[in-house]
Amino acid sequence: MSYFRKLGDKLPRMLALLKKDERWLIMINADPDAMASAMALKRIISRRVKSVAIGQINTISRPDNLAMIKYLRIPTHEISREQAEGFDRYAIVDSQPSHNPEFEGFHFSIVIDHHPVPEGRPTEADYVEIKPEYGATASMLTEYLYNLKIKPSRLLATALLYGIKSDTQDFEREFIDADIKAFRYLNKFADHAILRKIVRSEYHLSWLKYFNWAFRNLVMLPNGIHVHMHSVTNPDILVILADFFLRVHEVTWTAISGVYDGKLVIIFRGDGLGKDVGKVAKGLFGDVGSAGGHRAAARAEVPLAALNGTQADDFVLGRIDPGHKRRGLPHRLTHAC
Repeated sequence: MSYFRKLGDKLPRMLALLKKDERWLIMINADPDAMASAMALKRIISRRVKSVAIGQINTISRPDNLAMIKYLRIPTHEISREQAEGFDRYAIVDSQPSHNPEFEGFHFSIVIDHHPVPEGRPTEADYVEIKPEYGATASMLTEYLYNLKIKPSRLLATALLYGIKSDTQDFEREFIDADIKAFRYLNKFADHAILRKIVRSEYHLSWLKYFNWAFRNLVMLPNGIHVHMHSVTNPDILVILADFFLRVHEVTWTAISGVYDGKLVIIFRGDGLGKDVGKVAKGLFGDVGSAGGHRAAARAEVPLAALNGTQADDFVLGRIDPGHKRRGLPHRLTHAC
């Protein structure tokens, strides 16, 4: 019995797309899972095509992501549309063409992802495998490597291990047996000293001011916490805070919002037991922007024009819990520190 699932006719169909005279671009919305998966796909296709590059559509600023790039030598670069258009073939891992406007207008040959398919927006590509039950796309790419009898290098195994660790939050979020099998398999090849360096690289010194603001301006709601951060230099700080406040005893969900690049961004986190925050995000903000995600992690982005003059913090709070004032709950815990 095979350790991982057998991919059957999937691999021949994917490999048939690879031509020796073509230049490939793997496009990602960079995070640990996406970068690790891109490394794995690059390893799979690089010897079958003329060249392979990894290009991210976002700016990377989170310390763990920067440490991952540095120590694992991940050859990813932020890429413009003009630069992207110079390639022959395109692939996406850990995302789908409908997930970001930067992906629009490209014909993708390969799409491998673990996120749900947005309703009414099916993914079209020459080769598609989308498995939302998986905790990480890195687990799927580990299966591809195994089926191709490719032993992951020390750095690739470490990247994939951290991708799984990050996207499942140490298996506290949704996962399946395949994620555990992949983690166990990669564990024997990975460099655990490098892994510890990456894990411990969590915060920029300049981010501490955001924690100070959040402590002084958090809003307590039934079993949850909301903070509006106003303008932020990078939406990653919203993710950091959403994860941080979920560790508070008796808090089962968080919603941290802020304004970035002309949009209101709301990051949701849940304990996976109560609210399905993916459905919550879509239900609350899907009519005014893009919204969705998993049971325990979700995101919404709303153009500021859709607020119709309403203050961003009031707009978010009014949708998350419109009855908070009527219940007499504290609006701001200004002495929370």
